Amino acid sequence: MTMIIVVLLFIVFLLVGIPISLVLAITSLSYLLLSGLLTAMGSAPQSMFSGIDSFGLLAIPLFMLAGELMNGGGITKKLVNFARVLIGHFRGGLAYVAVIANMFLASILGSANAQAAMMSKVMVPEMEEEGYRRDFSSSLTLASSIVAPVIPPSMLFIIYGTLTGASIGDLFMAGIIPGILLGIGFIIVIGIMGAKQGFPKSQRASLKEILTTSIKVLPAMLIPFTIIYGILGGIFTPTESAGVACIVAFIVGAFIYRELKMKKLPSIFIDTVINTATITFLIVTANLFGFVLSFERIPQLIADSMLGISDNPFVFLLLVNIFLLLLGTVLDGIAALIILVPVMMPLLGIYQIDPVHFGVIICINLTLGLLTPPVGTGLFIVSSIAEVKFENLVKAIMPFLTMAIIVLIILTYWEDAVLWIPSLISD
Repeated sequence: MTMIIVVLLFIVFLLVGIPISLVLAITSLSYLLLSGLLTAMGSAPQSMFSGIDSFGLLAIPLFMLAGELMNGGGITKKLVNFARVLIGHFRGGLAYVAVIANMFLASILGSANAQAAMMSKVMVPEMEEEGYRRDFSSSLTLASSIVAPVIPPSMLFIIYGTLTGASIGDLFMAGIIPGILLGIGFIIVIGIMGAKQGFPKSQRASLKEILTTSIKVLPAMLIPFTIIYGILGGIFTPTESAGVACIVAFIVGAFIYRELKMKKLPSIFIDTVINTATITFLIVTANLFGFVLSFERIPQLIADSMLGISDNPFVFLLLVNIFLLLLGTVLDGIAALIILVPVMMPLLGIYQIDPVHFGVIICINLTLGLLTPPVGTGLFIVSSIAEVKFENLVKAIMPFLTMAIIVLIILTYWEDAVLWIPSLISD
């Protein structure tokens, strides 16, 4: 009876719009109080602290700081302009630019919500001025932002690796091909829609302009190069690469592009602290909720149910994908990851599924929740910033969401596409 009451509270709090971190905390404490588990309440603070007592999580604020330094230092604008000069002259060129630019930025920001917010401010007005519908340009910007948690660095990969013990470096490398496949998928969607709707195209850049822009963007490309080459070469860990990325972003923005002024630093640090605190509090409360689930033996019950349905790994992965896609419509990706990973991990050994492969699947799947109503946070962010009606944005996002699900299915059953690059490192 107590669990039923807690589940009803969880659903009601979500429906009224209470932040997910508070929902997790309130429902967890309600369960412990209603059950009279005072001893368990004494263990709850330790469970909450243990969830963030990890060196790997230090990479999150550092990568966020690197992203803020990039924005303040004009690096973001250089990357977008470089993509525009190269492919802007094709029909639908500015739409292709949005995808390519998001793939560039994904290698630094690692946060889909942050990337969606930033690119909505940059790309939507430009695309509308060139003749694209606002709902299309907004949906494209949002869809393209989901490559951020896939192409390294990735906040979700860092959290998943911390929870499971899987190599964060391997997870980073495993995300490269899936991120590229998502980008190619969105480009295909744009090509089909552009042929039907007659998208506009920009004037072709001159050879001189291409060369000039290419030279200007080289310092900006140092950041993703440093992160990926450093990890691949074993020079530093993912967490150390985040610190190096901050240093490179500061030097490039302040001394090469000279757009990062000292007066911008206080606001950059404040934004980084606020965003980090938000994610950390969510991790803490999700760990408390996971403590309650473990106390109720929910992971064991789900494992037994899965095994009762089928012992075939292909069927298991199909069921997991369906479950996560549905869950992503109502639950934040980070919270879902922290809650579900302890539930799913015991099953990986039984079904003989590689933890890195599964990490990529679960992170992509939960990221799609940003695009799905009713609580897709990406939808609300872009709808607000781009001033597009929520229902129009939902309708416009559907072709991109469909393509993303197709790519997810391919990656689910094509393990080599995910594990090829990590296998090269290990060899």
